[in-house]
Amino acid sequence: MPDWLDIVFRSLIFLVVLFIITKLAGKKQLYQLSFFEYVSGFTIGSVASEVIMNLDLSIHHGILGIFIFGITPFLAGFISMKSKKVRDVVEGKGTVFIKNGKVMEENLKSEKYSTDELMELLRSKDIFQISDVEFAILEPNGELNVLLKKENQPLTAKDLGVKVPSYKEPQTVIMDGEILDEPLSTIGQNRNWLKTELEKLGVTIENVFLGQVDSFGQLTVDLFDDKLKVAEPVEKPLILATMKKCQADLELFALATEIDEAKQMYSKNSEKLEKAIKNITPLLRS
Repeated sequence: MPDWLDIVFRSLIFLVVLFIITKLAGKKQLYQLSFFEYVSGFTIGSVASEVIMNLDLSIHHGILGIFIFGITPFLAGFISMKSKKVRDVVEGKGTVFIKNGKVMEENLKSEKYSTDELMELLRSKDIFQISDVEFAILEPNGELNVLLKKENQPLTAKDLGVKVPSYKEPQTVIMDGEILDEPLSTIGQNRNWLKTELEKLGVTIENVFLGQVDSFGQLTVDLFDDKLKVAEPVEKPLILATMKKCQADLELFALATEIDEAKQMYSKNSEKLEKAIKNITPLLRS
């Protein structure tokens, strides 16, 4: 076999082997590596490249070495799930950099971080003043997580005492001009409904690059041709306008009737509807 063909053959074999090892390792290892996995990954890459290019080395020995270095982190991760002590050794522990608003200088030195590097990490979190920070910890994967002081944290609906409904994840019903039936069935709709919604927007399915339905059942689309303009969805404004009209009609009925019981009923329901409009207006205008 010619050398170049042998290299191609070995490359394909090790590509498959590395793919299998990566699948066995799971998604967590793709997202973040522990120190142990980091070292194993480098070794696996070195073994694979050496066996591929050095035709005197045995393919079987190379595959055996890769599997050993690939399975060992998997077993170590499995054991670390059962033992906190093993987990601390294999994956490491977080290091506190700021506590109660004070910088922990000794911890910075132990992790070989300078003050400039700490400030750089804080700026990546849109924080430019250390005095704004209550607590900061350097995670084992090298990411800095920060807790701001209470007065510097952004306001939430809970802080304001405002109740907001839960949102469901948007469903992608059109991708690359093709209708996806499974997401459609998830929201309880079908192709006929989708085609009707597209007609309202004045577009055809072939022109749609991406189409999504939000938790309110409203369809939004992105077109292949960015120069084309899409009509704005009208469902939410129509709902709000209809509610306001009903509330105005109830007030008119209350003024027009001479029956006290009817007047009270119209006025009471008008007030209820007015409160409902105030609560739902931010949602319908979002």
